[in-house]
Amino acid sequence: MVKVSIIMGIYNCATTLPEAIDSIFAQTYSDWQLILCDDGSKDGTYVVAKAYQERLPDKIILLKNEENMGLNHTLNRCLQVATGEYVARMDGDDVSLPTRLEKEVAFLDAHPEYAVVSTPMIFFDESGDWGRSYAIAKPTKRDFIKHSPVHCHAPCMIRRKAYLAVDGYTENRRMLRFEDVNLWYKLYAKGYVGYNLDEPLYKMRDDHAAANRRSLKSRMNGVYVTYVGFKLFQFPWYMYGYVVIDFLKHFIKGIMPEKLYMRFHKALVRK
Repeated sequence: MVKVSIIMGIYNCATTLPEAIDSIFAQTYSDWQLILCDDGSKDGTYVVAKAYQERLPDKIILLKNEENMGLNHTLNRCLQVATGEYVARMDGDDVSLPTRLEKEVAFLDAHPEYAVVSTPMIFFDESGDWGRSYAIAKPTKRDFIKHSPVHCHAPCMIRRKAYLAVDGYTENRRMLRFEDVNLWYKLYAKGYVGYNLDEPLYKMRDDHAAANRRSLKSRMNGVYVTYVGFKLFQFPWYMYGYVVIDFLKHFIKGIMPEKLYMRFHKALVRK
């Protein structure tokens, strides 16, 4: 039994995975296990992960999907073997800053009324850091109307019992790339709430490759998740106008040329 299980779905990230795993090794908090699941990668991702697992078999568990199943299924596989009281997320192309786990564990230990804690993210690319995210400290259901997601997924830490209470991630391909937003809706609908720390404790790789993954099709998944979430919260009919606004925002971003989108995206992020 460990205090923290870190779950990481990995896919075609052989070049960035060492930096991500090394950032976990560099944590000031040491009572963790890292659960990796390769989602049918076509590059050397599994080989890189296997080398780390063989070096530290007591700290790392490695799973493998024989074909690409999507992040929601992959993270659920990780959850099935997680034993920690708390479950932390991590992506294979990002970096956790050294005190991330220590500070998130301390918060959940001190605040049993919260099921989720997350932090803002520092955005970086091949040129270095270029911005950061901001979040509402104590999101409520009404904050879902205009703010989605209310928590950053990759740097979050969640009580495992809360994950299990909502059956983890919904395995629906129409929710891919927005499975985290659906998770927040499910948790808040069950009465769980979360908190966002003010200090950025995580670095997210937000470059051209990340922009290419934000296709029009995946953005339409975001609209679907919002619609399902509004129904789950039983919002009144007149609030569904925000679903239409959400559709328009995703559609415009989805048809933008990549260079224009990146310029627009970076302009919206405060330094």
